[in-house]
Amino acid sequence: MFRKPYATELEESKNAELCLSLYRNSLKSKDMDRGGTHFDGQYPHVFVTLGASGDLARKKIYPTLWWLFRDNVLPLNTIFYGYARSKTSVNEIRQKCEPYMKVKQHEHEKYEEFWKINHYMSGQYTSQTDFELLNKEIEKFEKGPVANRLFYLALPPSVYEDVTVHIKNNCMGQKGWTRIIIEKPFGRDLETSNKLSAHLSHLFTESQLYRIDHYLGKEMVQNLMTLRFGNRIFNPTWNSDHIASIQISFKEPFGTEGRGGYFDEFGIIRDIMQNHILQILTLVAMEKPASIQPDDIRNEKVKVLRNIPPIQVKDVVLGQYVGNPQGEGEAKLGYLDDPTVPKGSVTPTYALAVLRINNERWEGVPFILRCGKALNERKAEVRIQFKNVPGDIFAGKPKRNELVIRVQPGEALYVKLMVKTPGMAFDMEETELDLTYSSRYANVKLPDAYERLILDVFCGSQMHFVRSDELSEAWRIFTPLLHHIEKEKVKPIPYMYGSRGPKEADELLLNNNFHYTGSYVWKPKM
Repeated sequence: MFRKPYATELEESKNAELCLSLYRNSLKSKDMDRGGTHFDGQYPHVFVTLGASGDLARKKIYPTLWWLFRDNVLPLNTIFYGYARSKTSVNEIRQKCEPYMKVKQHEHEKYEEFWKINHYMSGQYTSQTDFELLNKEIEKFEKGPVANRLFYLALPPSVYEDVTVHIKNNCMGQKGWTRIIIEKPFGRDLETSNKLSAHLSHLFTESQLYRIDHYLGKEMVQNLMTLRFGNRIFNPTWNSDHIASIQISFKEPFGTEGRGGYFDEFGIIRDIMQNHILQILTLVAMEKPASIQPDDIRNEKVKVLRNIPPIQVKDVVLGQYVGNPQGEGEAKLGYLDDPTVPKGSVTPTYALAVLRINNERWEGVPFILRCGKALNERKAEVRIQFKNVPGDIFAGKPKRNELVIRVQPGEALYVKLMVKTPGMAFDMEETELDLTYSSRYANVKLPDAYERLILDVFCGSQMHFVRSDELSEAWRIFTPLLHHIEKEKVKPIPYMYGSRGPKEADELLLNNNFHYTGSYVWKPKM
């Protein structure tokens, strides 16, 4: 069922589709059948986590591997290797992972099986000898004619070049495929991103590289293609004739919480907007691909990006949160109050940017990207606001229709529309047609984004990963703005911890044909 070493692209594509289909069929119930069917993965697969002692490995990668193992969707003959500089052990890694593993009472036997197939090796990221030793350790497991390898770079970007060179020279699979998973950030600007891409392309083919953006694994983000191209009802109005504006938001109700030193190196634009939000934009705006094959989809995403000019400073509002002594429960500290943040930092923790897509479908429609920390709620959503009803006969009472795709928390899809108020009076009110996943699909387990994406790598499906030309176009759009902010040391607008963000952002929204009324609050159906 998994691709053999010399399979054609068509065979690989069919294998990936079957692999993913079986996986998703196996997730129809919250409580997985412990005797569920594995893929026919009789060949050895070795998953190597580089940076196994770090935060990402502890909080995301090891839990994800456990969930995939628990749900019986990995090849039967799979083992896991951790590699890092730390002089640690599998038992110590296990202890650090415990708070994130979500092990149920009846799963303890399976959980013990999972840790029995985990191994760890300490080594330097710059040492050829250590990677030669890692290769020998992996080879001990690779019995038979075919064996496949996956390497997850859960590492700081500063060591990417050394590590990938050592993988290429010392750790490539000799009996099957080798795939490399790379975490963001993929550079800091266009120049550094292109340098990294050139380095990687010198070592690996594009089909071996999986640049992971976990937002592409989220349920409602993956649902965008089905919603758009699997329903006739939406397509006729999905254009500038009917849509006034589109807003894509990512809001967090907490600040940096002691991690300000790391955040300050990147800021909110690099951390969220240039990758997560822009990826969602491409799925919202793209034309129908020729097929659902990964490169057909990614080709259309790149076309969208190529039609977006670099962001202008006048189309951006930057903010930085300040302390709120009246914060709910306790006083909330400001960004500059975080002792890990450099004194006097002008790094933005909030950004609102307006993009334009210069093509026939979207000419004149503002795409509003908004993200921030220490705001009034946790929410990620796409809000498509339609134009006012022409020839209004109701004396201005109708409010704009909106289609809202709620990514998190509480996956949902709802349409805001006007109806007659129930009762004797002939009046109107705003309501919704609501598909809340927790109520409509109460017995369905929605996998974590990392579960989907790591399994995609096993299957060889690159549909939800970022291609090099896509990455280059994304940086082209944002690099001039980022360089201007840093060169001129643009001071962000202060906003209160727990607020909606700077008031200037609301003004920019209004100036770009987004009407916020605040008269209606959607409540998820439980």
